[in-house]
Amino acid sequence: MRERITIARLRDVAWVLAPFGLALLVGAIVYTLANYRMVTVMGDSMRPTFRPGDQPLIEQIDATEVRRGDVVLIDSPERYQTGPALRRVIGIGGDHVVGAGNWVTVNGKPLDEPYVTDVYEAQGVDPYDVKVPEGRLFLLGDHRANSNDSRYHLSEQSGSFAASGVQGRVTENSAAPTVLVTIGGLGIALTLLGIGGYIAGRRAQRWLPPTAPWLVA
Repeated sequence: MRERITIARLRDVAWVLAPFGLALLVGAIVYTLANYRMVTVMGDSMRPTFRPGDQPLIEQIDATEVRRGDVVLIDSPERYQTGPALRRVIGIGGDHVVGAGNWVTVNGKPLDEPYVTDVYEAQGVDPYDVKVPEGRLFLLGDHRANSNDSRYHLSEQSGSFAASGVQGRVTENSAAPTVLVTIGGLGIALTLLGIGGYIAGRRAQRWLPPTAPWLVA
């Protein structure tokens, strides 16, 4: 009798663990697909931060969440016919951006840009002094000597890009992806544990002696 109770409890636990683990796994996958994507860098515009072949993780954000210094994935078909591109946000709506060569100031403050390592300045780029329109972004590549960015489109709304074209930004915080991976792994473990418990209960039940029939008149 005690063995039958133990087996019944084992099967009950299995029926709880397996669905719960599966729910965790599916939830982690759905959330990840809805909020993150991985892209492959094809060009040199963001060297040395990102080189061709690198695969940064992109966090999908609203245009209102863009911050100065973010590296964003921007879709601008009128300027990039080959598809979305990675560029760094230098100025947001209302900012005053002044630049010459590799020297840039935003609202009168020089930018500290350790990620820019160009030795030679880009050819054919004139100094600029612009105010970024509201709802738009002033974008530059980290490889200033080889980047098609806001500097080459100054006659079109001060070279700015529509913030609505931002598809996401490169995430520097690995906490959220790590948590999602952990939740997914826990979901897999609980699902397998539940299935294993159910199978073990079924096998153990086969070895129990049959119950005595009820006596009836």
